[in-house]
Amino acid sequence: MSAHETNVAGMAQIDADLARLGTEFRQWRAANSFRTSDDIPRVERPAGWVPRIDPVSVEERRRELAGFVEQWRATDVSGLPIPDQVDHRLLGSALARVRWELDVLRNWERDAVFLTSQILGPWFDLLLAPPPFGAARQADLVTVLGAVPQAVEQAIANLERAGVATLARVAAAELASIGSRLAGSVSALTAHVDAATATALAAAQPAASAALTRYAQWLEASAGRLGPEVVVGRDAFVWYLRHVALVATEPEELVRAALQEYRRAVAAETISRNRHRAVTDAPLAADVAAEVAAQAAAEAEVRALYEREGLLSQPESLRRYRFAEYPAYLEPIAFLGVTDDLTNERSREGDAVSYVPVPAVELPYFDAANARDPRLGIIHEGAHSQQLALSWGHPRAMRRQYVDSVANEGIAHYNEELMLDAGLFDDAPHSQTIVHNFMRLRALRVVVDVNLATGVFGLDEAIDFFVRLVPMDAPTATEETSYYVATPGLAMAYLVGKLEVKRLLADAVVARGDDFSLREFHDSLWLNGNVPVSLQRWELLGDRGDVDVLDAAGDWAETFPG
Repeated sequence: MSAHETNVAGMAQIDADLARLGTEFRQWRAANSFRTSDDIPRVERPAGWVPRIDPVSVEERRRELAGFVEQWRATDVSGLPIPDQVDHRLLGSALARVRWELDVLRNWERDAVFLTSQILGPWFDLLLAPPPFGAARQADLVTVLGAVPQAVEQAIANLERAGVATLARVAAAELASIGSRLAGSVSALTAHVDAATATALAAAQPAASAALTRYAQWLEASAGRLGPEVVVGRDAFVWYLRHVALVATEPEELVRAALQEYRRAVAAETISRNRHRAVTDAPLAADVAAEVAAQAAAEAEVRALYEREGLLSQPESLRRYRFAEYPAYLEPIAFLGVTDDLTNERSREGDAVSYVPVPAVELPYFDAANARDPRLGIIHEGAHSQQLALSWGHPRAMRRQYVDSVANEGIAHYNEELMLDAGLFDDAPHSQTIVHNFMRLRALRVVVDVNLATGVFGLDEAIDFFVRLVPMDAPTATEETSYYVATPGLAMAYLVGKLEVKRLLADAVVARGDDFSLREFHDSLWLNGNVPVSLQRWELLGDRGDVDVLDAAGDWAETFPG
């Protein structure tokens, strides 16, 4: 074998080793990651899975993670093509996230809202996919309901040691009447499961309801003696940006850009509102059935616009995004997560479903928008649906899974403005105003998220910021900012990601000149929607600028803030 052939064979072996390591880590992560209330990072779990939140299992994960990190660091991909080097960095980001969750955020022992998610969230997740309920799903329902009492005891033990007072109060409020709400969920599910499962669920429900009620009472009684919010600090937040989110921008730059975007959004919203001041609001849908029917027609309209304007390919095989009425078994526990089923890698061709409440004047922010114009939901959550379905079919397995929210949420937020600019809402003046309001809210979220994480804002300052500038009522502002303290980096993802996409777009237009195609650009962006934009820039344009900044931050394991 010649030297060249030997080198090619060696590179092929490194590539194969990286792919194997990625597959092993993904399987490990599916069994060992915490449950999330977000819809983007959801993964298919092994049969009988329940979250593990005890210190012994956390320590076990630390040891197992160290083994993955050792293999990843030993894999020298410097001689491989850029796409393979991108995959290696994706795996590094996923590994760094585990350390971030276990040892910086430490929500598993600090955050009562997060622990509620671990206790009852798996029940919610199993209810999301529409019927029928197969035998495996029914068996899992029995398992997770039976695990609730022990999970409650572990959550209380964790919070006794390290709990945060504000988050305990938020969790207690969310759990009001939780015992009867869970009983209602179980009762409504009876008609959809077999007799043996119905009997098993009915037997497990009283103990689960009693445990959750005890948890809520303990939170209310104990919150006053728990600890203050824990701010990660600037150094740790920069570590997250460089090694998990793979964002090259400084925190202060993120805030400055967000404030500029906020001012732009306020101006655009005010001008739009003034321009259309004589136009009455669009009417609410008459009922859920009318909203579902309107959304189906609107989804077809959005797809047609993508194709007609040459914006994004819409093959017939690409699944649909649909609204549906809340099932009676899901509605009592809807607070536990985003109430949609975006499916997973194995079922990516099945339609995605988003459950909507009965149209009414007093509805939460996004539900109220959808009840008047369902396109307002389609341009964000529908973009998630398409992006995930496309990414799950990526020929490179490393790119099929969630890495960080900046890319995914950035694409969806970018798509909102894309659809506005492309004329989707030319027939709906107030929807135009609402899209500008979306931009305003998400810009403010960056300011609060980053400033809380870096210690520029205290909790009271962040609450006041929202109350004054959204404007928002104080209880809602308190709840929202408490979440930001516990999950730094999530709220900023929408605008930060959108700005990175727009920078990539502008540079690609200049680089490609007359050969630039919006359709090709968006097709690539959506397909690689799980890949941080800094890495897409490197691959698409050969621009290492952001990557060099990431490299300058050093080895993430050696610079870990802990």
